[in-house]
Amino acid sequence: MKNIFIILAAFSFVSCTSQNSDKIKETTLKTTKKTETKKDTMSLKIVKTDAEWKALLTPEEYAVLREKGTERPYTGEYDKHFEKGMYVCAACENPLFTSDTKFDSHCGWPSFDQAIKGSTTYHKDTSFGMIRTEVMCAKCDGHLGHVFDDGPKETTGQRYCTNSVSIKFIPSK
Repeated sequence: MKNIFIILAAFSFVSCTSQNSDKIKETTLKTTKKTETKKDTMSLKIVKTDAEWKALLTPEEYAVLREKGTERPYTGEYDKHFEKGMYVCAACENPLFTSDTKFDSHCGWPSFDQAIKGSTTYHKDTSFGMIRTEVMCAKCDGHLGHVFDDGPKETTGQRYCTNSVSIKFIPSK
C-alpha cells in the first residue's frame, strides 16, 4: 500500500509539473511574441506577478489598477483636463481613449464616451450590492473604472467613468 501511495504521489507531482511547465511556456510566448501590427500589439497580454506590479506602480496606482480600488471623486488629475492628446494605461501604456471622446460629466472622474476599439475588456461587477460593467485594460487587465449608459445621447450614450490614477496623458505634438 505504501508503494502505491508513493507511485501515485510521484505521478501527481510529474503531472502538475508538466502542466505548470506548459503554463510557463504559454506565458513566456504571450509576453515575448513579436508582432508587427497595431491590432496584434493591443491583443498581447502583459503578465506580471504582484511583486512586479508593486515595483512598477505607485501604491495608489496598484490599489486601483490591480486591486480594483477607486480614487475619491474630484481629486484626480484628469477630471477637468481637456488638452488634445491620448490617454494610455498607467500600467502598460496601452492607448485607451482620445481627447476628442472626453467630456465633463460632473461626476468627479474623467469621462469618455468611447474607448479605442479593442483597447478595453468588460466584466460584470456585482460588488457593493450593485450591478455594473467594469472596464479593464485589454493588454494588462488593469482596472480602469466602469462604463454606464448615461453618457451624451448625441454620441454613443456611454460614459466611461475612469480613475485618473489608472491613466496617463500623452499630449498631441
